[in-house]
Amino acid sequence: MHRHWAAFTALGALLLSPLAAAQLQLVSAREIVTGNPDQPQVQAMVIDGQSGRVLALGEKHTLQARYPQASAHDLGQATVIPGVIDAHAHLVNLGHGLSEANLWGVRSKQEVIARLQAAEAQLAPGQWLIGRGWDQNLWPGKTFPSAADLDAAFPDRPLYLDRVDGHAAWVNSAALRIAQAQGRSLAGHWHPEGGRIERDAAGQPTGVLIDAAAGLVSAHIPAHAPEELDRRLERALQLAVANGLTGVHDMGVSREELARFARFADAGKLPLRVDAYADGDGQALADLCRDGLYRHPGGRLQMRGVKLFVDGALGSRGAAMLAPYSDDPHNHGLLMMSPQQHLAASRKAAQCGVQVASHAIGDRGNRVVLDNYQAVLGESAPADLRWRVEHAQVLAAQDIARFAQLGVIASMQPTHATSDMGWAEERVGAQRIVGAYAWQSLRRSGARLALGSDFPVEQVDPRLGLQAAATRQDGQGLPVGGWYPEQRLTSAQALDGFTAGAAYAGFAELEVGMLREGLRADFVVLDHNPLQVAPQQLSTLKVLSTWVDAQPVYQAE
Repeated sequence: MHRHWAAFTALGALLLSPLAAAQLQLVSAREIVTGNPDQPQVQAMVIDGQSGRVLALGEKHTLQARYPQASAHDLGQATVIPGVIDAHAHLVNLGHGLSEANLWGVRSKQEVIARLQAAEAQLAPGQWLIGRGWDQNLWPGKTFPSAADLDAAFPDRPLYLDRVDGHAAWVNSAALRIAQAQGRSLAGHWHPEGGRIERDAAGQPTGVLIDAAAGLVSAHIPAHAPEELDRRLERALQLAVANGLTGVHDMGVSREELARFARFADAGKLPLRVDAYADGDGQALADLCRDGLYRHPGGRLQMRGVKLFVDGALGSRGAAMLAPYSDDPHNHGLLMMSPQQHLAASRKAAQCGVQVASHAIGDRGNRVVLDNYQAVLGESAPADLRWRVEHAQVLAAQDIARFAQLGVIASMQPTHATSDMGWAEERVGAQRIVGAYAWQSLRRSGARLALGSDFPVEQVDPRLGLQAAATRQDGQGLPVGGWYPEQRLTSAQALDGFTAGAAYAGFAELEVGMLREGLRADFVVLDHNPLQVAPQQLSTLKVLSTWVDAQPVYQAE
């Protein structure tokens, strides 16, 4: 706490200098929604471009008299809201997705082929064709595809296609041949730990690889040149700020990816805040344990947490379930880490002062995480660790109250519910679905919510998340009344999850998450007030500009 007050004291001294005076702006708008319950809405605020902080908020004429040297920046009939933070996303993967074949929302295998053929025209002979976004649940029959579906159109070029959730890969026979020639045969009855190879009756791989099994093929895809990786990250960052994001919690960042983010920050090319979480119990976590928590001096990049993968995803039936899947009675899903491995990694992180964020989707996956957290947090109490469960998607009824009891944050993605609602109940049945996507049940139990998108699994646009949270309906307003509408959030609760809730989950509530004197001047300018429009209209709000550290990082044309 003392270092924050020291920063504010230094800020006060800075305001006395002539240089600082020239940096002051008085920003006014129809409404400034602060997110601060003590001062929820104001007309104007004074921001300092040198320190990047909010100096004062209140009535416009009062601030004009108090800060006559500030230049006026009148936003007219627009609304200002606190900077929006996506509490669970993947910037590097978004950059890849923007440069690869886009299969998101495709309604048939035939349409997949057509999109892949269009993408192939840009490739050199022999180059792998990479795509992402297919979802068999959108197709007639809802069954997994096969290599044979791709082979006629692509007999020789290797294809690797990530499922929309990133937890399954669809490959063709050319890719299987490369993998088997350079590694182990994929035929037989064996499976890698934490993965599953889909096979036919003869034991031959069909072309779909679940979770860890996908690495048996992806390991043979040639790496991109550093310049290409830079270009892809730049595209991802620009798309994020264009959609009103001022911060992202990037889940699963490697040592090399953190170094790339740091180079961007050094060069002033990081337009938003990146709270990076190490990619499991590997090199990046070892660096944190050896060197301490990482924070870039520019204030826009940190790594103080680790992302642990516990189970798979519901759409590919890899989420670990306590009882078998309702639509696959011989399948309990997959654990990507054993309970013992997860406990050891969690205990290691606690000893290093590292926050743990565990991916858990199925009710068994969540049970494993909560049991292990309880064991480790009992050893660490009363430390403020703010451990998280990423997704918390299907919960046994008795586990919902444990989040608040343990002080565990539920990091959830509202658009997962609206993307999955067409088939989720088929997966888990009528009883278990009651504990699925249970935002309001968790909130009422006292748990803290941090909201995000999981982009590029979902779209990068947080307005879609706000609308999904407040309606539990798709873009056409279906189902009427909302899907399990008792779990809807209010618009204010949804906005809080994307601002103050996300900031708290990243230990940043004394820096961002609301507009308050002394905090960073991170904010978004919208054409209408999200707390006053109908919930069904939240996705239609227009982002007019995005500001980070009192500077515009995006402005609409």
